Amino acid sequence: MLVDVPKLITAYYAEVPDPAAPAQRVAFGTSGHRGSSFQRAFNEHHILAISQAICLYRKQQRIDGPLFLGMDTHALSTPALTTALEVLAANDVEVMLSPADEYTPTPALSHAILVHNRGRTQGLADGIVITPSHNPPQDGGFKYNPPHGGPADTAVTSWIETEANELLRASLSGVKRVPFAKALSAGTTHRYDYLSAYVADLANALDLEAVRVAQPKLAVDPLGGAGVRYWGRIAERYGLNLSIVNDAVDPTFRFMTADWDGQIRMDPSSPYAMQRLIALKDRFDIAFACDTDHDRHGIVTRGAGLLPPNHYLSAAIFYLFQNRPGWGQDAAVAKTLVSSQMIDRVTAKLGRRLCEVPVGFKWFVQGLMDGSFGFAGEESAGASFLRRDGSVWTTDKDGIVLALLAAEITARLGRDPGELYTELTRQLGEPVYDRVEAPATPAQKEVLKRLAPQQVTQTELAGEKIQSILTRAPGNNAPIGGLKVIAPNGWFAARPSGTEDIYKIYAESFRGTEHLRRILDEAQAIVTSAVSSSP
Repeated sequence: MLVDVPKLITAYYAEVPDPAAPAQRVAFGTSGHRGSSFQRAFNEHHILAISQAICLYRKQQRIDGPLFLGMDTHALSTPALTTALEVLAANDVEVMLSPADEYTPTPALSHAILVHNRGRTQGLADGIVITPSHNPPQDGGFKYNPPHGGPADTAVTSWIETEANELLRASLSGVKRVPFAKALSAGTTHRYDYLSAYVADLANALDLEAVRVAQPKLAVDPLGGAGVRYWGRIAERYGLNLSIVNDAVDPTFRFMTADWDGQIRMDPSSPYAMQRLIALKDRFDIAFACDTDHDRHGIVTRGAGLLPPNHYLSAAIFYLFQNRPGWGQDAAVAKTLVSSQMIDRVTAKLGRRLCEVPVGFKWFVQGLMDGSFGFAGEESAGASFLRRDGSVWTTDKDGIVLALLAAEITARLGRDPGELYTELTRQLGEPVYDRVEAPATPAQKEVLKRLAPQQVTQTELAGEKIQSILTRAPGNNAPIGGLKVIAPNGWFAARPSGTEDIYKIYAESFRGTEHLRRILDEAQAIVTSAVSSSP
């Protein structure tokens, strides 16, 4: 089942995508363009076209500062970085590469952009991070972060996508390129020490002195990802009792346990992918892992094992807003609308404002930038929060600070995040949460995206009166691209997949697993009825 890396790289250079085939075009999802060179979905032509499109976008927007360029440990990341640099250098873009081609976590790249741009109105920096996140080893990914440091919004990605596909259709006519050796030696290509800059600044986001004093026994599994060499430096600089249980980098990721569907996937929120670290839980006070670009986290405790993402987010929010005196009283909790309602209850208990947005970290960027969001998180284990003084830390997901926060909580409270969450359930109720998938044709997916609340005629959900039906997020009134139905003790949300002919149902109940099953069953019936009755 291991990917044949030489064949994969050969396919990157040898296979030419057909722009007339939808699956072979440039397509920016919630986290950039992703695909495998075996399927002609991530090949040299794609990267040439996207890189040139980004150069055109920068020119149009008068972005003339440095472009921070980083990559993760997937096999396709190195050839993609090579291709991108050839185009960027040919377009006279100032590029910042890591020393000795060190891998670059997504949060370190976001941090670099923000540090450069602080206090500037001209010469603003932006960035490209080459990663398909926790996707399988055969995949590649290419993501653009504008000067705000976070994921580009839909308007930006649509513009880049359109331009890139035009370049593909024109057989790359209009793409500027120089040989790699010339690009590397160009006067516009520089080295930037992402690792040192990020690690040195961590004390401004976390109370690592408390962790040093308390000396909880910590373990990390980087899952062969871009932060693999960051953890040793963090432990050394801050005096942490941290064991790195796996420092291997292998593009086949052969050290992973298979995920639920038999795929190799570096997902730190999956109990299947995290089996090795879970097996070590009794040897450490806290253990954690991050995905391949280190923007997602997984937290393992002695008592609870691997914490579901919603549980950890709830505990993290409860702790942070009581232990960050530098944050403003009006700093809100922001979450995606498919995250647990436990977060709503925790936020209410704290007396803070809740801002609920559609799926996608891009919706959190502005609030993190201006400090109006103290914490922003999503149910898929991606989150970030402010520096201790209330200013912006990163505007992209940061698995490293979320992992280290678990150590801070344990050191400061003498209780780990799993124990803290259990205490919260005693006060606020204990939810059960699940996500399922159901088949949907492309036409049905389009209908689901555009549903109106009045198309749902049911008045009850699992025996309770429906309180609200949402097709727009209450936090910013943006379309959610689907539907959310809320009752007093349960809710569900349905959204079409951006890449597969399915839709996803997220559901939660505060009345137990049987009630949750009823919600899921009725959710499918409600969605099917609403979609089929649509004109």
